[in-house]
Amino acid sequence: MNNEEMEAIRHRLLDLRTDLRDLQEASREAGETVQLDQSRVGRLSRMDAMQAQQMAQETARRRQRQLVMIEGALRRIESGDYGYCIDCGEAIDIRRLHADPTNTRCIACADK
Repeated sequence: MNNEEMEAIRHRLLDLRTDLRDLQEASREAGETVQLDQSRVGRLSRMDAMQAQQMAQETARRRQRQLVMIEGALRRIESGDYGYCIDCGEAIDIRRLHADPTNTRCIACADK
């Protein structure tokens, strides 16, 4: 991988990180505690609200995992380890990295 490709991937990772952090901030309210006041909300509405809360919390967990993977990829770029499989040490195909810049394994090791 040449420096131009590496820099393009680094910028993509930084953009992804910014987007995820913005989404995290915008959706923080959706995962808050559901009001269970029966005089204000019917049982089905409460169930819908609780389901929406659980979905928002799972989405937040997935975003957090993705942020951790992005941070790891950025650290690997800084250390010079980016683009190499963490299992076998071989170069990861650039097409695989374009598909998901947080990949840490080559296709052979990922299929094991």
